[in-house]
Amino acid sequence: MNPSRGIALKLGSVAFFLSLQTMVKAVSGHVPAGEAVFFRSLFALPVIFGWLAYEGRLHSALRTTNPWGHVSRGTVGVLAMTLSFSALGYLPLPEVTAIFYAAPIITVILAAIILGERVRMVRIGAVLAGLVGVLVILWPRLDGFSGEGDDALRAFGALLALIAACCMAVAKILVRKLVGIDPPSTVVIYASLTAICLSLLSLPFGWVWPTGNEFALLLGAGLAGGVGQLMLTTAYTHADASTIAPFDYSSMIFALIFGYIFFAELPTLQMLAGAGIVVFAGMVIIWREAQLGRDLSKSRAVSPPGG
Repeated sequence: MNPSRGIALKLGSVAFFLSLQTMVKAVSGHVPAGEAVFFRSLFALPVIFGWLAYEGRLHSALRTTNPWGHVSRGTVGVLAMTLSFSALGYLPLPEVTAIFYAAPIITVILAAIILGERVRMVRIGAVLAGLVGVLVILWPRLDGFSGEGDDALRAFGALLALIAACCMAVAKILVRKLVGIDPPSTVVIYASLTAICLSLLSLPFGWVWPTGNEFALLLGAGLAGGVGQLMLTTAYTHADASTIAPFDYSSMIFALIFGYIFFAELPTLQMLAGAGIVVFAGMVIIWREAQLGRDLSKSRAVSPPGG
């Protein structure tokens, strides 16, 4: 184990995933979300296949006894990705990132309902605090549902981001079941293959021919997703989940930097306050999972945030 290397790889993966979201946001005004999901998944495959072939694990990674489990997980993942990519077209990058922080909070709730996990007072308190933080983030957008124009569009984007966070939470629950049967590399491959196939169903609903710059951005998004996934999975082989999971929240730093540089976006104090509450709640949940001795490193290794 090499915790320093694990942390560095985790930070690198977060940077690549935020780069992916930045590139998708840059083309969102012209390229439909379903088409972006297709190219993101397609161009990630050469990176993933090349990595597994180099390590001599490609054949074993393609072998599974639970194909329909992977299809189910992939379907929910495609829905989460499509919704998150759509939300990026309506909201600032930091705000979408902050709303995605709701996913671990919702995962705790679903784990109690679906997996029968016991949730004691510490995690219950963290969940309630996290939900308050999410409400603080969303509050300025609620009036938009009764309005029109840009306010209504931003409210719609916030709703898409919140539903995407719920889908991410469901995907995490499904991943927890899958990694008990198959290795993380198998989960990653079948998630990408499922995304490619299902995203093609959106072809009749307005796909466009990308310009040269748009195609370069879509190619970059796919490669960034593949490299980010590789770094994320490798990070958890060098350090415990409790050590590097908190660095998920470094995504806000990258979102603020990328949002300002590429889109001239500035976060509101209310959004930052809400994000701070959700981050604190998430850190408490991570700490509590470590105290309980839960080994969630495998499921975390195949659960990139929002892309």
